[in-house]
Amino acid sequence: MSKRIFFIVGDSVRQRAIAAVKDASVGQMVAISDPTRNADQNAKFHAICSDLGKSRLPWAGKPRTAEQWKVLLVSAHSKATAEDFEIVPGLEGEFVNIRESTALMSVKRSASLITYALAFCDMHGVVLSEPRQPEYA
Repeated sequence: MSKRIFFIVGDSVRQRAIAAVKDASVGQMVAISDPTRNADQNAKFHAICSDLGKSRLPWAGKPRTAEQWKVLLVSAHSKATAEDFEIVPGLEGEFVNIRESTALMSVKRSASLITYALAFCDMHGVVLSEPRQPEYA
């Protein structure tokens, strides 16, 4: 059987999900979870990172790329919100931040990251290319 995902938006979908569980074969798996970030949130966060990269705002003595800003923002957001992370020696002796994956973030967590990134940009005078929207959840 192929993977089936049910977004519980009402009782009829809930009943179809229950029926699918009843029909599942032994050995199959069922998972209930919050939805992960959406495409709009992904695009918004990457646009913020891109704008930070284009801003030439220095961090640790030099301007950073969009990808480097992504790592910095996710790491800082994890620390600021008391999320689990760990700094460990890497395979070549470098230091690596073992942190949460943005791809696995819930919609709520992703909205929090975007809010954090927007606040950081405000505090550092970074002009964003996209107009702000009131909510990203």
